[in-house]
Amino acid sequence: MAGIVRIDDEVIGTEEFIRILKLTGQFESLVEQLVRDKLTVRAAKKRRIAIAPEEIQERADQFRRVQGLHRAADMNNYLNALGVSLDEFEAFVTDSLYQEKIMAEVCSDKAVEGYFKLNSPKFDSIEVSHIVVGSEGEAKEIMSILRDDPESFADMAREHSVADTREQGGLIGKVLRGSLKTDIEAKVFNAGVGDLLGPFPAGDRSFFEIFTVNAKHPARLDEDVAAEVRRLLREEWLMARAQEHVIQAL
Repeated sequence: MAGIVRIDDEVIGTEEFIRILKLTGQFESLVEQLVRDKLTVRAAKKRRIAIAPEEIQERADQFRRVQGLHRAADMNNYLNALGVSLDEFEAFVTDSLYQEKIMAEVCSDKAVEGYFKLNSPKFDSIEVSHIVVGSEGEAKEIMSILRDDPESFADMAREHSVADTREQGGLIGKVLRGSLKTDIEAKVFNAGVGDLLGPFPAGDRSFFEIFTVNAKHPARLDEDVAAEVRRLLREEWLMARAQEHVIQAL
């Protein structure tokens, strides 16, 4: 069993390390990220994306500067301490460049604009506030008060809500489609500004939620939306790549 670290006479090995990762829920996410990286590199090589030696050297130099390794000897000592060879380090740098280059293509400005045009309704956003209380009776009583005095929503939230937004008067802020539970989202996005919605029960009826719509914003390709589009493009592309291979946990 290969050792990772020694504490006095106790050696912590790879098997124990992996077991701890699994039990703490970290193993699956690390494996998933490794698979995603490998799929990306494979696809980049399949597309014959070129990586010049100068690019590898520039990225390696950047790595050294970030780590404060200013001399060649410092870099060698650093890699030796990690048990990583120069060839392995170069492969790591090259793979990172492959990943960046292919993702620049997948998530290009042109791709973002095209995806947005085809899917713009899903990027509509609204600004909402909510009040969360522990019983249906209290929720209905608050609804009755708000129908007569909708301007008191923030004050009612501060006084009665158990949500962590209470200090902000129940303000959740700007949300995109997909941010709320499906059954609530359809009603909230179809509501008009100022509309009062609810009360909506939790699945176990442990709390009840009231919403009001503060503002509605038709889809616009701003920085936030562009970032979300790039995330979706990346996820859809990776999902498609995964379908091209047999991936098994060992």
